[in-house]
Amino acid sequence: MKKTILITGCSSGIGYCVAKALHERGYRVFATARKRDSVEMLLAEGLESFRLDLTDSNSIHFAFEEVMRRTDGELYALFNNGAYGLPGAVEDLNRDALRAQFETNVFGWQELTNLAIPVMRRQGYGRIIQNSSVLGFVALPFRGAYNASKYAIEGLSDTLRLELRGSNVHVSLIEPGPIASQFRMNAAKALEKFIDIENSFHREKYQGVLTRLHKPGPAVPFTLPPEAVLKRVIHALEADKPQPRYYVTFPTYLFGILKRLLSTRVLDVLLAKSGNSN
Repeated sequence: MKKTILITGCSSGIGYCVAKALHERGYRVFATARKRDSVEMLLAEGLESFRLDLTDSNSIHFAFEEVMRRTDGELYALFNNGAYGLPGAVEDLNRDALRAQFETNVFGWQELTNLAIPVMRRQGYGRIIQNSSVLGFVALPFRGAYNASKYAIEGLSDTLRLELRGSNVHVSLIEPGPIASQFRMNAAKALEKFIDIENSFHREKYQGVLTRLHKPGPAVPFTLPPEAVLKRVIHALEADKPQPRYYVTFPTYLFGILKRLLSTRVLDVLLAKSGNSN
């Protein structure tokens, strides 16, 4: 039997790349997306696809039940990938903005994961792969909502990994730095939707942020294509002992080392400069 995997956020970028590549590798891929036109595109390319909106419990349950129906109740792997970034100073984040960020990036992921765990426990095997970020273990200015959501995923995943010890269900975190995708375009839309730019103390800063987000091509050095993430996903799926964490891109490796070596004060100086320069 083909190994089955459910992937969220497959309309573009990492999710699309991983779904296509794993399908070609022989996996049975359930490539989900929030928008119907994205689902139609994926279907036209030969993938099994249906809607899954991470902000909607009914959509999550419907999608998961559809996978169970098509596989006779079996699921080898879940790749939680669908997410977006909300730029903005912490002082400008109201309750609705934070709730929206967490509904997609955290609550939807955990609800879907909690559906998958009993299936994997019952069958005696499984892989849960969480697409986190370098911003899941270091903070950058004006990324507070996204930082918080990824820190939350890291905490939940670390705890879940401990609770699943001995079950043959493995949990892995993938921690990319900059990856070529539509992430910046979606971040710009979120900024304009949730942040009152004109009345913010940081109004001038936001204008620079928007300019960067709308800039074509890679916005920061060391940006890699989504295939860099695919390589780690394949290892997490196929290794006998998958790693708890997979770093992707030079900035992730760099900040991982610096966080271990430097004091918080010194690291803050570097992170502040890095965050304000791009």
